[in-house]
Amino acid sequence: MVTEGTEKPTIIFTYGTLKRGFSNHVLLQDMIAAGDASFLGVYQTVDRLPLVCGPYRVPFLLNFPGSGEHVHGELYAVSARGLIRMDELEGITRAHYERLPIKIRPDEDEESGKTMEVEAYYAHRNYAEALWKRNGEKGFRCYTEKEAKGYVKRKDRPQHLTFLEQIGIFISSNPNSCCCNKNLPVPSPPLPVNVVNH
Repeated sequence: MVTEGTEKPTIIFTYGTLKRGFSNHVLLQDMIAAGDASFLGVYQTVDRLPLVCGPYRVPFLLNFPGSGEHVHGELYAVSARGLIRMDELEGITRAHYERLPIKIRPDEDEESGKTMEVEAYYAHRNYAEALWKRNGEKGFRCYTEKEAKGYVKRKDRPQHLTFLEQIGIFISSNPNSCCCNKNLPVPSPPLPVNVVNH
């Protein structure tokens, strides 16, 4: 439970690797243990929004209401200290993602009309449209193990390229080819073969 004084927590809708069972959930586990976050339940977006994968099967929510699906995810109350950690993970200051408002409702409660406005991390507007086109303007409703197959952890990606460079290479690559690091320039020395999980 978020307990830091009388500070009002920020409510964050997570839809990708921060969810339970995925690679970055360890951050939320640490924050929960430190009293900087609490799990609020399973929710979905009120608006249809595109949820797509970029390089290394990294998930991105795109701020294009009316396109895509009602995206399913998890809701967390996060302290100011926890929010700094989440913003760092999501690369807010590096224009990887941007934290913006989103309307959600309880996952099992589609008909009641109970909605709330919280915040979510969207793909940065500088590349969101190109990412949508690169994905054939098709998204999915939930980032599951199927969509995450082939996900490469940050530490296992080429370190000589920034994440924005990796996104740029992915966007300009052939959409019919594998969505992994084979589209990136060969680093020197070459990466070990096991960097790609498929």
